[in-house]
Amino acid sequence: MAQFKQKFNKLIGRHGEPDLAMLITVSVIILLGLIMLSSASGTFAYSRFNDGYYFIKHQFLALLIGIGMFFYFSKTDYHIWKKYSIHLLIFSVVLLTLVFIPGLSSSANFKAHSWINIFGFSLQPSEFVKLTFLIYLAAWLEARNKKLELVSQGVGPFLAVLGVIAFLMLMQPDFGTLSIIVVTSLIAYFVGGGKVSHILMIVLAGLIALFIMVQLKPYQAERFRCYMDPSYNSAGTCYQVNQSLIAVGSGGLWGRGFGASRQKLMYLPEVSGDSIFPVIGEEMGFVFSSLLVILFLILFYRGYIIAKKSPDHFGQVLAIGIVSWITVQAIINIGGMINLMPMTGVPLPFISSGGSAIMSALAAVGILANISRQARL
Repeated sequence: MAQFKQKFNKLIGRHGEPDLAMLITVSVIILLGLIMLSSASGTFAYSRFNDGYYFIKHQFLALLIGIGMFFYFSKTDYHIWKKYSIHLLIFSVVLLTLVFIPGLSSSANFKAHSWINIFGFSLQPSEFVKLTFLIYLAAWLEARNKKLELVSQGVGPFLAVLGVIAFLMLMQPDFGTLSIIVVTSLIAYFVGGGKVSHILMIVLAGLIALFIMVQLKPYQAERFRCYMDPSYNSAGTCYQVNQSLIAVGSGGLWGRGFGASRQKLMYLPEVSGDSIFPVIGEEMGFVFSSLLVILFLILFYRGYIIAKKSPDHFGQVLAIGIVSWITVQAIINIGGMINLMPMTGVPLPFISSGGSAIMSALAAVGILANISRQARL
């Protein structure tokens, strides 16, 4: 009976409803993010832009665009993206190249090239590459599913394409976003049928490359030293992690109260972006912060269920890749803020200010919703 119903629904083009638990979880995280952003960013926004609502207004505008993207992708059959996967790979490379073009590049300083200006709007291409490259990878893995054991057909081409993306991101440099793409790609490669031995080889090579890079880049070595000993240079290189730990620690179990953070008063850098979690910890306490972490874990679980019930291999890899990207990014952000890992400067998904980040994440959730609508009945 169930098989007949599934064939009948497919015949008439009817799909089920999207995963409600996943959508509710994302909605709650976004709502909490807007509330906490309004508290965390007010002082800094007023001091810099003479407008205490500057960041919340920009975030709300980006959220409206992101919601539109969510509905578009949630209503569009995700299989269509497989057809354009190679185009999306080329698009990914082009996006990462645009940041080096004079006139388009919108660098905050001469050392970083991560933003572009288009008609007066700043966009961060790497945020969209997280999704476009993942779609390409899911399509490629489905096509090569039976050949991944061969080095020439599996891990070789995988490393070549990932290497191009990695090179362009290291040239910016944007090590934080690169780490998310690499980890997400490895998870997708594993789910797509890649050999565990090949993955372990990649991880080992990556650790060696990371060691060499830390030796060659003094500022990266400083981050690792701050991770090992935050008191090493508390007024300089380790200032942000120290202020973050003070904020989280002073929040205690229940927090100082909404709006009562002291560290956001020009002590903690990037309070509207990377460092918003310490403000949440200080104002709302350990209990609320833990609930936020649980929401991200619930999101990962729902994504795993969607992937498990996906009607095909492409949807399975794409679903687990999307939810892994969001979860891994949350772990890297929160872990860096509480010094469980070196600080890399990535935003907290759906919560930190950043139009490119929330738009790309909502587009990805839209695809995830479409996959869930077509899940096996």
